[in-house]
Amino acid sequence: MNKPIRTISIFCMLLFLALLLNVSYLQYVKAGELAEDPNNRRVVAAAFSQERGPILVGRQPIAQSVKTDDQYEFQREYPLPFLYAPLTGAFTYFTQTGLERSQNPVLSGEDSRLFVTRVIDMLSNDPPKGGSVQLTIDAAAQQAAYDGLSSLPGPVEGAVVALEPSTGKVLAMVSLPSYDPNRLASHRFGEVVKAQRELEDLDSEPLINRAVGMRLPPGSTFKLVTAAAAIESGNYDASSLVPGGSSYQLPLTSGESGRIDNEGRACGSGRIPFAQAMENSCNTTFAALAVEVGADAMLERAERFGFNSQYFEELRQVTSVFPEDMDAAQTGQSGIGQFEVSATPLQMAMVAAGIGNGGSVMKPYLVDSISSPSLQVLDKADPEELSQAVSSTTAKELTDLLVSTVDNGTASAAAIPGVKVAAKTGTAQSGIDDVPPYAWFTSFAPADDPQVAVAVMIQKAGIARGEIAGGRLAGPIAKAVMEAVMTR
Repeated sequence: MNKPIRTISIFCMLLFLALLLNVSYLQYVKAGELAEDPNNRRVVAAAFSQERGPILVGRQPIAQSVKTDDQYEFQREYPLPFLYAPLTGAFTYFTQTGLERSQNPVLSGEDSRLFVTRVIDMLSNDPPKGGSVQLTIDAAAQQAAYDGLSSLPGPVEGAVVALEPSTGKVLAMVSLPSYDPNRLASHRFGEVVKAQRELEDLDSEPLINRAVGMRLPPGSTFKLVTAAAAIESGNYDASSLVPGGSSYQLPLTSGESGRIDNEGRACGSGRIPFAQAMENSCNTTFAALAVEVGADAMLERAERFGFNSQYFEELRQVTSVFPEDMDAAQTGQSGIGQFEVSATPLQMAMVAAGIGNGGSVMKPYLVDSISSPSLQVLDKADPEELSQAVSSTTAKELTDLLVSTVDNGTASAAAIPGVKVAAKTGTAQSGIDDVPPYAWFTSFAPADDPQVAVAVMIQKAGIARGEIAGGRLAGPIAKAVMEAVMTR
C-alpha cells in the first residue's frame, strides 16, 4: 500500500471511529436528556400519536384518546369539556395542563407502576397504552355546582369546592368561566395556536382554575377561624358573651378610617351572646376578638387550617395567606377576613370540613386510584391528616354556632328540611372602586356527622353592587351541592 492510499485509509478509519463514538455517546449517555428535551419534535410527535389512558369520573371518561385517520393516529377528546376543563386541563401538541400534566406519567404509560404492562406490550409487539386515572369527583355534586354557578345572571366568574370532611376527597370542583379543551387538543395546529391566544387574551381568565388558582379576601367566612382562635384561648365557648356594639374603633387609629361597623345588623351593645354575633356576622365582635386573641395566636390558628402552606398536589395551587407581624389594628381587620388575608375556595372548604370533622383537617386529594390498561388497580389514595386545627370540643362549639346561623341568621339560604346544616356567609370588599364585593359561603351537612363541606366564591356576576351578598347568591348553590351528595 503506497503512502497516499495508506493516509486516506487511516483518515477514513478515524472518521468511522469518531462516528461510532458519537453514536454511542448519543444513544447511551445523552439519550435520556434528548428524549426529555421539549424541543425534540420526534419525541413529541410520538407521544402525541400514542393512545393515552382515560381520566374517569365514575365510569364516565372525561378525557380519552380516540382513533383518527391522520398521521397522529389518536386524538385527545373531552366529552364534557366545560364541566371538567378546569380539572383535566388539555393535552396539546405543544404542552399539557391540569391533570393531563400532573398525571402524565400514568396516562402516557411511562409510570414505573406500569412497567409490567410496557414489557407485555413490547413482547407482544402491541403499541404502548397509558393507564387510567380515577377521580374522587361525585358527578351529581359537580353538575349541581356547575348548574348553580351558571344560573347566575350575566358573565359569571367564580368557583365551588366540595370536600368529604372525613377523608379530604374532592367531591366537586367547578370554576367559571370555563373553556373547551377540544379546541386545544386539535390536530390542526394553526387553529390550536389561535384558540390558545384567544383564551389567554380574555379578561375573564378562563384558563385559571379559580378553585385552587386564585385567592381573594374571604370576608366574613374567615370569622370561623377567628371564632376558633377565641374558643381555643379558653376564654369563650358557644354560650359565652362576646364584645358587641354598633361600631368598634381599631387600636392605634382614630376617626372613620379606623372604625368598623355592622352595616345596620343587630349586634346589640356591650356584650352579646356568641350565637347572636355569629348569626348576624357582627364585624365589631370578630375584630375585637382578633385583637384580644392577638396576632400570634391568630396566625397559629390560621396556619393549622392550612393557610401559608401548600397541600394540594394534583393541580397547581396558590398559597392562601394569613399575614405575619401585624400590629393591633391590622390584626382587628384580619379577624373579619380583610387587610391582607386571602384564600382560595379550596382553603375555605377545608376550614368548614375541618370543623365538621371534629377539628381534624384532612389533606385534600382529587385522584382516587390509578389502573393499568387492563383495569387492574395499581394504586389507591390513602387519606391523610393535614393537621389538628382545633380540639374536638372547640369543633363542637363552633358547629353549634354555625347551625344557629342557619336556623336563625344570615345563612338561612342553606337550610335543608329535616337536615341539620352548619354554615357561614361572607361578603368581602375588593378594595377597588370599580370592582364589586366578592360573595362567599361555606357550609357542611349533616352537622352532627358531615358527609360534605362546601365553599362557594362568586367573584363577579351580572348583579347590582348593592345586591351582592354571600347568603343570597352563594347559599342556594351550596345547598344544591350538599343535597346532591346526601341523596346519592
